[in-house]
Amino acid sequence: MAYDNFVVQRDLTFDIKPQDIFIIMGGSGCGKSTLLKHFIGLKEPAAGRVLFRSDEAIGQDGSEYVDFWQTQDSKRQALMQRCGVLYQSGALWSSMTLAENIALPLGEFTDLSPSDIKHLASLKLALVGLSGFEDYYPSEISGGMRKRAGLARALALEPELLFLDEPSAGLDPISARMLDDLILQLRDNLGCTFVVVTHELASIFAIGNNSVFLDADSKTMLTTGNPNDLVSNCESETVRNFLTRGEGG
Repeated sequence: MAYDNFVVQRDLTFDIKPQDIFIIMGGSGCGKSTLLKHFIGLKEPAAGRVLFRSDEAIGQDGSEYVDFWQTQDSKRQALMQRCGVLYQSGALWSSMTLAENIALPLGEFTDLSPSDIKHLASLKLALVGLSGFEDYYPSEISGGMRKRAGLARALALEPELLFLDEPSAGLDPISARMLDDLILQLRDNLGCTFVVVTHELASIFAIGNNSVFLDADSKTMLTTGNPNDLVSNCESETVRNFLTRGEGG
């Protein structure tokens, strides 16, 4: 990971397994959001590969994985339609209602009728606890509700993978816990795989079953694994201090 000649991170190697809630964690400036950009097609890595497990529609050569940044644009687009993204701010269109925000990707990437799209938009909102809010604008609801609406839009195309950038940022503790509970429910009920950028320890321990820790000083990953195990079992003092707020482990 680099910006021109400035290296952010190097030598990153880890696996994200199906139905993981995989946490990308580390201190400020370590490159968490940049790594996410490599996964979702916003920034090509300076070196290395991002491999997605292929399916029949993409892996025509019979290989098990597709090199995301080296494959054809059409195949990369097909991969991205298997993914959903919740941006840190929610990134909802302020001039559109919640239902219209969710309908946008459905109208762009499916052949569904307007009535079916409207029905699906309502269904996705109900899935995140926002039934009855179809005609509300983002400015008319709370921050926690905007995050849930953004998650509903991320779910619009029924993705296998969901990428969340600081989903709890700006939320009060109760709203943050409700969002954590929702993520767990979606993983269990829909079988989705989540990749979550966060520095919120409560969320890390509540939802994460796998993780990678990025270190800004050494410019590489220090460990990977279940955050609840890393608190006491990780050899890195930096990781233990992060996970215990500097109180040791």
